[in-house]
Amino acid sequence: MFESLFKKYDRIVFFDTETTGFDSDKDNQIIELAAVCIGKDGSEESFDDFIHLHTKPELSDEIIQLTGITDLQLATEGIPEEDAVRKFIRMMEPWDAFVNGNTLLVAHNAQFDLMFVCYAILRHKKKNSGWLRVFNDADYLDTLTVYRDRHKYPHRLENAIEQYGLGAKVENSHRAIDDCRALFEVAKAMEAEKDDLAGYINIFGYPAKYGVSGRKLKKVTYLEQGFSNYSGRTLPEQLSRK
Repeated sequence: MFESLFKKYDRIVFFDTETTGFDSDKDNQIIELAAVCIGKDGSEESFDDFIHLHTKPELSDEIIQLTGITDLQLATEGIPEEDAVRKFIRMMEPWDAFVNGNTLLVAHNAQFDLMFVCYAILRHKKKNSGWLRVFNDADYLDTLTVYRDRHKYPHRLENAIEQYGLGAKVENSHRAIDDCRALFEVAKAMEAEKDDLAGYINIFGYPAKYGVSGRKLKKVTYLEQGFSNYSGRTLPEQLSRK
């Protein structure tokens, strides 16, 4: 499983966020952060946390309907944002690890989730100066970019679940931990379909109509990508010919 990826990485972290809105640059925040970490040695660990609101007095009806998360859940079951991010950073770099740059972060539409995590880290960097280094040392894989290269529109995670026949195995509930486990299974199916995931590391595709959402991450190469590149050259092929 993920043999080509584990040649470089000690751990692969599949993660997902639920948020108060869709723009990380605005006064939006993560309300649920979940991750599943798979180690090169076959180990697995996970966490799933609600996060207290700190920028908005309450959730919008749209977000409650989409996620099923309520203000009461955040108030009674949530933890401070700093504590949730600490768990995420510790998963990326355990305290007994001394080698940097050996973590791969995987998300579907990774630009979205990474930017929300990045802003959460920046809010606490004065007290936790090493967190940004850990985040920047990691590499990134966007399964949405891979899926656009292989299959026609639409490209949501639920479409990938259906495409790979995983409906009876995973649950796509718009809850972060369920989506993490679904993403893990989708990535395995992608590897079985075509073993070229390593070629997509730090390459994010974006639709010309919408451009890149949010600020660009320094180590990521952003390439214009149509809604169905499956009949043409993949983004890694395009990049190698530049």
